[in-house]
Amino acid sequence: MSSTINKVLGPRVAPEFRQAHPRKYRLPAWLLTGAAILFIVSVFLPYWQITLYAPQYPDGLTVVSYVNRLGGRVDEVNILNQYIGMKPLEDAAHVEKRVAVVMIVVLALLLVAAAEVHSPWAALLSIPAALFPLGFLVDLQYWLANFGLHLDPNAPLNLSVKPFVPRALGVGHIGQFESLALPSAGLVLTIIASVLIVAGLWWQRKIFKPVRDGKEQPLRTAEGLGAQAAD
Repeated sequence: MSSTINKVLGPRVAPEFRQAHPRKYRLPAWLLTGAAILFIVSVFLPYWQITLYAPQYPDGLTVVSYVNRLGGRVDEVNILNQYIGMKPLEDAAHVEKRVAVVMIVVLALLLVAAAEVHSPWAALLSIPAALFPLGFLVDLQYWLANFGLHLDPNAPLNLSVKPFVPRALGVGHIGQFESLALPSAGLVLTIIASVLIVAGLWWQRKIFKPVRDGKEQPLRTAEGLGAQAAD
């Protein structure tokens, strides 16, 4: 059992080595923990926004998306979408909105756990969080395409607007409307967190892989720590 724990947790660093080289041995944990904090903060911020421009709306109509709700001028955009046969925006991603906050908290906890793991298991714990921004955009694009390609044939302006795929990012055109879709602060934070995760895993591998490969003497093992605590 202790051998399995050692393989999962990897070698430990003795306090004297941490004190002599604090940045070297603590940096991977700092980076991964910092990424976890950014994920938690992102929950309270909008992840994405889209603004519709038209002659009658020169200032634009902006809808913002948090991970679990919508904000901005949702009602006005829904009224416009009704004319072309698009479903209300609130009808999208019911499951995702219900589980998003819990999922992000779990990802953050996995990153905190990975900060204490000095083996390849750290990458397995961190990969879901590192891929989260991409997953968010893929899911967002799926729902935009789903709504744009399944217009109500009985809508008043159905004949004037053909099925289309709105863009998750960038500029698009829908009839006389122009849309501008951009990432918001929450998504930007998770992207920064992904960069920190990659940096943390790279630095951790650089420090501890030689120890695991036997090229350097292990500083301390999880088994040794347990024996010392028992004494």
